[in-house]
Amino acid sequence: MEWWGYWWLIFPLMGVAGAVAKRWEWAARRRHERRLETMKMKAQLKTAEIEARSLTQQAKRRGPTIVDTTASVAPNHLLERLFSEHDEITARWLDYELDVAKLIAFPAMSDGRQPLVAAFLRAKRTADALRPDSADANVSEKQVSEYLDAVGAYAVAFEVAEKDARRLRDSTFTEPERKRLERAQQLLKVAVDESATQAERNVAYKRVRDELDGLILLSDDAVEVLEKKVAREISAPAPPAAVPQSQEPQSQEPERIPVADPLRVADPRRSSPPPQHREDA
Repeated sequence: MEWWGYWWLIFPLMGVAGAVAKRWEWAARRRHERRLETMKMKAQLKTAEIEARSLTQQAKRRGPTIVDTTASVAPNHLLERLFSEHDEITARWLDYELDVAKLIAFPAMSDGRQPLVAAFLRAKRTADALRPDSADANVSEKQVSEYLDAVGAYAVAFEVAEKDARRLRDSTFTEPERKRLERAQQLLKVAVDESATQAERNVAYKRVRDELDGLILLSDDAVEVLEKKVAREISAPAPPAAVPQSQEPQSQEPERIPVADPLRVADPRRSSPPPQHREDA
């Protein structure tokens, strides 16, 4: 068959090309937004540095007032904004790392062999290494600028890796492996179901680990979180409501049993009245 016999392949290829073009456009737009934000924050840093130098010169003209010229040129709120964005990305990543259900649904997010995930992990290490100790730390403009760029690259790398993992899902696994992932997902629901007995949860948890063995590597932290969910005690039934005091039945006092006079029992003669003396007429 000649090559023109495969003319129909042009339609799926056009779809793939369109998806690639959209992904490239989205990434370019995101890089542009990050570039504008970086330029804005660098301008703020420059303004803060100029103000700090101006205050230092004024202090020198006024006299021997001691001024801390080694203080950070970055306003606290700038570093706080970067810290907040850094922590938010890390929290979103940990949501995949610690949630076994998400790991089963999107296994590519835990696979460091995926190029986009590997790039994200490298960006994470860089951002963590460049992060100042606190918002009040003594940092230079260059250090803040490098940390700003690192956080931006960290954010973009995560979003790209997450979108790719959600696109792939379990497509990188074979059909038998996908069946195992599906069984693990169903068993996981039983393992964390509080309405199930503890024995049922334990068995389901063991089977989840068996199904995932060799497919997905769970971190120690993810295993610890899952074991805590599995070992959660079933809620005990609520105690019966207390009966109000006004509705409690009044206890009846038992009838008293008459007790014989102990003196009469000891001396039988006291049981009869004393004899009366009759006077003679």
